[in-house]
Amino acid sequence: MSPYQEAGPRTPPAATRTARAVAGDLLDRTLDGLPDRVPTVWEVGGAGPVGVDAGDERAVQAACGVMHVHGRATGAPAPLAADYVSTVTGVLVAQGATAALLARRRGRPPLRTRTSLAQGALLTVTQYLAAATADDGTGTRVTDDGTGLATLTTADAVRVEIETLDPEAWAGFWHRLGVPPRTAGRGWQPFQTRFGTAVCPLPPELRAVVRAHPLEAVRRAGAEHGVSVAAIGEATTAPPGLAPWTLAPAPPAGRPPYSPAPADPYALFPRPPAPADPGALPLAGLRVVESARRVQGPVAGHVLRLLGAEVVRVEPPGGDPMRGLPPVAGGCSVRFSALNHGKSVTEADLTTRPGRETVRELVSRADVFLHNWAPGKAGALRLDADALHAVNPRLVYASASGFGTALGPVPPIGTDYLAQVHGGLAAALRPAGEPPAPSLMTVTDVLGGLVLAQAVLAGLLARQETGRGCRAASSLLSAAALVPRPGRRTALSPLDRPLPTADGLLYLGAEARALPREVARTVGATGPATAGERLRARTTDAWLAELRAAGLPSVAVRTDLADLATDPAFARAVLPPDERLPYARPAAPWEFTEEIR
Repeated sequence: MSPYQEAGPRTPPAATRTARAVAGDLLDRTLDGLPDRVPTVWEVGGAGPVGVDAGDERAVQAACGVMHVHGRATGAPAPLAADYVSTVTGVLVAQGATAALLARRRGRPPLRTRTSLAQGALLTVTQYLAAATADDGTGTRVTDDGTGLATLTTADAVRVEIETLDPEAWAGFWHRLGVPPRTAGRGWQPFQTRFGTAVCPLPPELRAVVRAHPLEAVRRAGAEHGVSVAAIGEATTAPPGLAPWTLAPAPPAGRPPYSPAPADPYALFPRPPAPADPGALPLAGLRVVESARRVQGPVAGHVLRLLGAEVVRVEPPGGDPMRGLPPVAGGCSVRFSALNHGKSVTEADLTTRPGRETVRELVSRADVFLHNWAPGKAGALRLDADALHAVNPRLVYASASGFGTALGPVPPIGTDYLAQVHGGLAAALRPAGEPPAPSLMTVTDVLGGLVLAQAVLAGLLARQETGRGCRAASSLLSAAALVPRPGRRTALSPLDRPLPTADGLLYLGAEARALPREVARTVGATGPATAGERLRARTTDAWLAELRAAGLPSVAVRTDLADLATDPAFARAVLPPDERLPYARPAAPWEFTEEIR
């Protein structure tokens, strides 16, 4: 019998089917090679703790603010054309089920886990929700102004995405193309902060100078100064053969440079006791050491903490520079805090021997070490898997990268937007008829962090069976490949987009979009072609009531994330600002209940 049993209706909506399929594939991979026993029941679908009629992928995007964040760069809420939220939710299902099974094998009673598309969607906007609900200490909300994508177009009409994390490389690249330093400098701040704002209002002079140069000239400038340049095509497919993660067992203890294994494999590093509290979270008693920056790595640590693990962050002396990224509230960037609150911090300079010894000491008493360092850094620091398994043979050593080995020994800079380009999402996430371009919402960073966390859970489960640690690896590119998408870009009709009403925007639910003539009849239009115009005559709430009464449930499009913190429909799913954390954030996306036998 499989350890995972799916609950819920046998014929779920399409979005729920996608989430179930993703979860099933990941759980099959998690269990590969492990004995089958101790069933765990999981369920996905329904409204969950959110009181809105958001039962399909795009309606959830609209109601939970995903369309709002994705559409910031182009000036209005817009749907992601692929099943991104459903994929995220599928990974959450796999995490909940694996964590429950791990807890069972550590002595806990059987747990049932449940999540929903809305909970998955809210998790993806965590940092944006924090920024939208924070203030600068004066009672004034901080807003992200401006619009614009980072995508540029060359003289030969090729759309490109560029990337660098180095201001000197940025300056050199633009100087090589003939841009004055002052003008290039004005573009650096919106470019580097686009990860947190989802907009990139570059100076028009920068766009103009790229339009004056062919692709090869732009590539040469990038190569000279260490700036990655990626051409964006129409292909929606990811590179073939990408596994979400890889697991490899740690070398047996006793092989140099390891010490002989004890007779009891848990003697040196005892199995953490099962929590005495029956209400404890599944990972209670496990410790994670995290050395990670930006989004991908911290997301992994964040969800492991939400599942009950103790997480210790290793930061450079003086703290992670991202702590100062605006908006700041309570002395810390709320974007940073949104993914890192609840973690303890140890400062260490990893370029020094004492700093590296600090990491080894932390790892000797930990269950997991995770990082998203640049390729080659772990080996250069002598903090790679072999080195740390010598300290702790039962360690789950997890590393995250941008591209793994898929793009060769010298990959591009491993960030979200280039992963979207190389993974086919830059085309798949935008509908046919629109130029392909990465979403400036950090879609692969969040998904990549979730996949890394699932790899960690798979490693912990394997360790529970074998007593040996392992090495886990995943990448932004391998995570991007999880998102199902058709071979051709999705075409959207006018009724597949947010529709203006007298006081806002409305998004038709799946049933309504499938029955455009019924929508037209319900709103009093002469036909589907005029239904959108008819909606402008009344308020969003009035139309939602009419559509619901006609059996065509639809949703209001979220245009201000701050409203999530005060909307009664989200009271169980979104935690409001408080004295400890002065910003709103999603509640944990799983519900665990003990199975009654």
